[in-house]
Order: sequence, then structure tokens, then C-alpha cells
Amino acid sequence: MTGWTADRIPDQHGRTAVVTGANSGLGLVTATELARHGAHVVLAVRNTAAGAAAARRIGGDVEVRELDLASLDSVRGFAAKLAADHPVIDLLVNNAGVVLLGPRRTSADGFELQLATNMLGHFALTGLLLGNLAAARAARVVSLSSITHRTARLDFDDLMAERGYRASAVYGRSKLATTIFGVELDRRLRAAGSPVAGVLAHPGLTRTNLTPRAWELRGRLGRVIARVGLVATQPVEQGALPQLRAATDPGVRGGQFFGPAGLWETRGRVAEARFSREATDPTAGGRLWAAAEELTGVSYL
Repeated sequence: MTGWTADRIPDQHGRTAVVTGANSGLGLVTATELARHGAHVVLAVRNTAAGAAAARRIGGDVEVRELDLASLDSVRGFAAKLAADHPVIDLLVNNAGVVLLGPRRTSADGFELQLATNMLGHFALTGLLLGNLAAARAARVVSLSSITHRTARLDFDDLMAERGYRASAVYGRSKLATTIFGVELDRRLRAAGSPVAGVLAHPGLTRTNLTPRAWELRGRLGRVIARVGLVATQPVEQGALPQLRAATDPGVRGGQFFGPAGLWETRGRVAEARFSREATDPTAGGRLWAAAEELTGVSYL
């Protein structure tokens, strides 16, 4: 397979990178490659024991910090300490996510858990760290989308999915919200003349522990689907390449979107990916931004 690989990541010495959900899956591969190329990497994880194990596996210049994206108190505490310790942050990879295929669950703040973790927590985190990112010469924020965003539609009258809850559909909405946030973030950064760039990526269908673990909640059929997924998906090392390119390729511009090029963007070499129409709609972006500011209490740009 030809195309962009992790060997093309330029030297990262002197750069500070923050990767959410860095103890496993895509986040672990991303953090490992950034550290391998010389970056100081902050592993922002909910489970610090798992984070410490990941840090030992990664080696290099890494540190572990606790972050629960489903708790705004945790996000605020994490951001305050990180901002004080690292006045300049070069890269924020909003990688962490949750997939729920069981009953509806809520976050510590009463939000639907998938939206809270996948989008609202990252919205708050990015806003709270924006000053540190702006202090860098050419900082980037990478938002992790999904191909499921293309078939989702946001219901602004029911963002918390309190009516007719279907877990898989709500997951798709959470990733559409994440994608809209990433696009709107870059739009606002450009309008404000900020040096920070907002870039997006998605991994296609990639073999991580996230979706199989969710399917196993569906009993015997779910376990069968999880096993089939091991065959149908690409390795996590390949799936992480779109976000690594978004994070490090010197030629990347704000607003670009990367994903796999093969088989309807499910696998293969890295290329520019396709947004849904709603993902790039400025009206949807403005409405979601206003809602996120109200829900999180974080206002910026």
C-alpha cells in the first residue's frame, strides 16, 4: 500500500502535543508516533492506571494526566492545570470517544453520554486551551469524525436524544456534531485571524476495542458481530494515519478533512475525505456552537 505513512511525520522535538483517549486504540498509536518523532506528549485519559501502562509502552517524553470528558468539572480542572504547566501547546488531538449500543445513559452534567463525551467535552477543552494553542507558532486542533456522520441528522429540539432513543443513531449524531464543531472551529479561527488551524480526520472502519466492546452489550448476536468486525476492519496502525497526517503534515491547511481512500472511505491509504452537506452548513455550525456554549458555559471565538 502506497501513500502517506507515519515515517513522513517531521521532527516533533520542541513541540507539546495533547492526545485525549491516548491509552488505547487510535489515541495510543497517535501518541506513540508523536513521541517517537520527538514531541512531548500529554496522555489525557480517564483511567490513569491504563494511562501509566500506555506511557511505559510508548516510552519517550510523555506524561499522564486525568481527564474525564463526560464531566465538565474534570475538563475545567484538567485544562487549568495543563495551561499553567504548559503555556504553549502546539497540538490538541481530540481523539477520545465512546460508542454506546445499550440503553440511554447520561454524563455527570446530565447530558446524553455520547454527545457529552464525543463533542461537548472536546468543545469545552478546546476553548479552555485556546490561549495556549494561540501562543504556539502554528498550532493545530484535530477533531476526530466518523463516516457515520454522513447519514446522521441533528435534531436541535432534542440534542440530548430524550425522545425515541436509538443508540447507534445517537452515536452518528454525536459524530456529526463533532464534525460540525471541527468545521465551525476552523471557520471561526480564520475569521478571528488566529494562528491556530482546525483540521479533521476519520479512521474509516478500524479495528479498535471501542466498537467490539459496545457490540458485546447486545448479547450473543453482538458478540458474533464483534468477531466479524475483526475481519472487516483495518488495523489500528492504518486507521490512525488520517489523524496523524492532519496533526503533522506541513502542507495541511485549516479546514481539511482526511480519511481512508478505499472502499467508500472505509480503509486504505490516506486522502482527503468527503463531508456531509450538514457538516459544512454555516447555519448548522452557528446553531450548534451557540448550544454548546450554553450547555458547557465555555465561550470563545
